[in-house]
Amino acid sequence: MAQLSITFLGHASFKFESDRGTVSYFDPWLDGNPTATMTAAEVDKADIVLATHGHTDHIGDCYEICRQTGAAFVGHYELCEVAMQVGVAADAVHHLNPGGSTTIRDVEITMTQAHHSHSLSDHVLPHPLPEGVLYHTGGAVGGYVMAYDDGITVYDAGDTCLFSDMQLISQMYGPRVAILPVGGKFTMGVREGARAASLIRADVVIPCHYSEELGQPADIEELTRQVNILSPGTDVVPLQPGQTLVYTASSFAVSG
Repeated sequence: MAQLSITFLGHASFKFESDRGTVSYFDPWLDGNPTATMTAAEVDKADIVLATHGHTDHIGDCYEICRQTGAAFVGHYELCEVAMQVGVAADAVHHLNPGGSTTIRDVEITMTQAHHSHSLSDHVLPHPLPEGVLYHTGGAVGGYVMAYDDGITVYDAGDTCLFSDMQLISQMYGPRVAILPVGGKFTMGVREGARAASLIRADVVIPCHYSEELGQPADIEELTRQVNILSPGTDVVPLQPGQTLVYTASSFAVSG
């Protein structure tokens, strides 16, 4: 039976493991993250690393994990160019922009739009810059749809506000699990997150990008109440760092 394990690593960082054993790290910010339960050095296996944008709390340890495990890196064009300059093998780098797709092992990855600020944290840049290389601080900001061969599809919206085309993403890709930021300071908040859930209509919504530690508290009970009204077929499943949700054929279980 089709199954996907989703482990919350803290803040907006996740680990996905498919039933075929493909391990993906999504926006892995581990070192220096006050909510993380592991460090980058503890990552001993990764097949794919995905980055939504270049802010520290998302690009985080992406490149380091790729270098130490040989994982493929997926990101927007500018982040991919940086990846190759900091030691990620060129044949492991998958350049995307919103609307583009790439297939790695048993998952097709499509970058979606998101609405957020653009910058690139300088801790990931090579110093000094190679001669003739110019890095733009911007680049795309996106989310990702991850469609596994076994039929399970996940939509992680990345850092974004609410936008009406989330309904189109739902119609196009039919995600069964949606991961949504709800901190309400640098991303959408509880009210907007509940409306986003009603547009996406996934079986499960996992809220992220909120915590007292990072000054972005969110009332998850209120989120659940609103989602129950706006999208009664959707379960809100908050995870603590280190907890794993196992999604199996329209059902789930939480462990840890």
